[in-house]
Amino acid sequence: MTEDYSLRPEQKAQREQNLQQPMQRAAQQMQANYGAGVVCPKCGTMNEAGAQFCASCGCPIGTGVCPSCGSPVDLDADFCEVCHHYIRQDICSFCGAHIEENAGYCPECGSPRGGIVCPVCHTLNEFSFCKQCGKPLTEEAKAMQARMKQMPEFVELRHLAEEYNELQMQLPYASEQDRLRDMASQQLRERILTLLAEDEGVQNPTIKMAEQKRCSKEELNAKKQRKMEELAQLLDRLAMPAMPSPAKARNYAMAQKPAGVRLAWVCNYKNAMHSSPCGCAKPQMGGRWVVLGHNSNQEIKDDK
Repeated sequence: MTEDYSLRPEQKAQREQNLQQPMQRAAQQMQANYGAGVVCPKCGTMNEAGAQFCASCGCPIGTGVCPSCGSPVDLDADFCEVCHHYIRQDICSFCGAHIEENAGYCPECGSPRGGIVCPVCHTLNEFSFCKQCGKPLTEEAKAMQARMKQMPEFVELRHLAEEYNELQMQLPYASEQDRLRDMASQQLRERILTLLAEDEGVQNPTIKMAEQKRCSKEELNAKKQRKMEELAQLLDRLAMPAMPSPAKARNYAMAQKPAGVRLAWVCNYKNAMHSSPCGCAKPQMGGRWVVLGHNSNQEIKDDK
């Protein structure tokens, strides 16, 4: 529509009001037809009062209540982030299969409704991987982790994590005297190996220098930073896409978690930082692992 600059401001305002009146009347008519209806936040469809899912696109359009603590939760959430309890009684928390509300075990994976105690750290878990130490607790979790370990990206991730962990264990030189003492030890080693080789009749032996890992504090911190950046880049490439099942999403993310590195899970649901996807209400929306490092003071939401 071409703007008419000849109109005064009050005339323009009146014209805009006249144009909006038909749309307002239509919205009022829809509201009258549906009563206290609710509009879908995704597609804009007006739904009947009390509807939990949009009749057009299926998107959840209301909120439920946590049966454990009474906090409001999204209708498609299976976990309460306030009291940290699994809240779906009809879905197995370990595999995502349908389960009868009075059943003690999942008919699909056989996992008990009351949870599984980790044999390593003795933590009670409602999901397939231990939220404390990361050990797989179900056969499906063990199989998924075994498949993940064969992926080239995971092999690279594991190597990077091991290298980073080695750097964390290293001690830097405390002083210049420490560095000179190490150099003297290297020279002594080379001299002893040379004498031993000559005693065996080897003339002009070549002595392989031992790998020197110790360095200054500044050099060690620089190495750690570079390794963290490499880990972060690889974890970004392995970011988990959206999945249909929260249980499958948790299992997939936990199966790819490398050991030996302090990580946090950043979810796509609220962009919140969790210690793992086990603390997220809607992990099926996707997310990624991020490197925190051993000395990070970043706040993890579900560690509070």
